Amino acid sequence: MKEIRTEIDIAAPPEKIWGVLTDFASYPQWNPFMRTAQGEPITGNRLQVYLKPPDGMGMTFKPTVLNAEPSRELRWLGHLFVPGLFDGEHYFLIEDQAEGGARFVQGEIFTGVLVPLMGLIGLFPKTIRGFEEMNLALKARAEEGS
Repeated sequence: MKEIRTEIDIAAPPEKIWGVLTDFASYPQWNPFMRTAQGEPITGNRLQVYLKPPDGMGMTFKPTVLNAEPSRELRWLGHLFVPGLFDGEHYFLIEDQAEGGARFVQGEIFTGVLVPLMGLIGLFPKTIRGFEEMNLALKARAEEGS
């Protein structure tokens, strides 16, 4: 198992952050990591997501939404080819801050027999950079007009 996690504070209400995060049709306009996403962020639904880490290869996968709690959490599970080979449970958390705004957390828990190999080929640092770039772009978009 390998987990990566990033976070950023955003000066916007959780509802606005959720709106930007789940407006998949707008991803090509602002998202440098998850270039496209299709489907409805509803628990049990399947999505289609194309992502491209910085300096990495792009890939399309079809994760299943595990949890979609508006303004709080979006979580999905994707597989490389078959379950158990290389699985990723991706999560987005929006934590309301008492002083205003929210903390946005993006992470992924990787499991499966290929996890050690993916570490050897440098997937995890590229993925962290992709998360960080997406977090910054989400922050900029959510803070527009706030």
